[in-house]
Amino acid sequence: MSLREALTYLDGLGFDHLYRRSMPPEPAAQDSASSESEPAAQATEAGAGSLSIPEDPRSLFPPAEPEAALSPEVRLQRLDEVRRLSQGCRVCGLCERRQNVVFGSGNPDADLMFVGEGPGAEEDRQGLPFVGAAGELLTKIIGAIDLRRDQVYIANMVKCRPPNNRDPQPDEIAACRPYLDHQIDLVKPKVIVALGRVAAQALLQSNLSLGRLRGTWHEYRGSEVRATYHPAALLRYEKYKRPTWEDMKVVRDRIAAVRG
Repeated sequence: MSLREALTYLDGLGFDHLYRRSMPPEPAAQDSASSESEPAAQATEAGAGSLSIPEDPRSLFPPAEPEAALSPEVRLQRLDEVRRLSQGCRVCGLCERRQNVVFGSGNPDADLMFVGEGPGAEEDRQGLPFVGAAGELLTKIIGAIDLRRDQVYIANMVKCRPPNNRDPQPDEIAACRPYLDHQIDLVKPKVIVALGRVAAQALLQSNLSLGRLRGTWHEYRGSEVRATYHPAALLRYEKYKRPTWEDMKVVRDRIAAVRG
């Protein structure tokens, strides 16, 4: 990312003043070469200062706070800015084997957001969330509650595929949480559905089982949260389909109520 892009991003997030860290005084000029460089140094001092892009792009984020009301166009722009920052993220070890960062996709003005645990092989290949077999089932679930996939927003707790589709580790989830928090703050969904035990426990920062977390409403960053089974579990275990449908009917009714 260039300095201009970084300044534009920070300005859009409300940082209208940047301060350069004070540096020790330079030695007195000794020759003509140092004298010639003096105007350039003065220009730098009068400008934006020595802002550098750190290896950890999350440090460019402001303190995570809910965003003010923004138009869908601005939300999409901000989401894209955060997405571009995520592309260079190397904070945890998941970056070593990834093909693509799977940031998220969907409607930036969605009332409903789905959060899974992490991308699988097909998601890693395409750079999009829930595009494999579990994604096809999620699309059908969305349709069953009278919505289309392009009307919701879909993301994961971690943005890079864990090796062999293992559960993401706590440090990996912590590394990606600032990205997810900014997605939630920008989309501002009325309802979030946490898909599966890992996503539910991580999102709600709870050690309770999925069975205990299901069946009740929770809250995260101003959104109501409902936990249910991951679509991949439904593909393996037929018995989870009925309770998942019951969960989604509750979600459908709650969205209808808050819209009304």
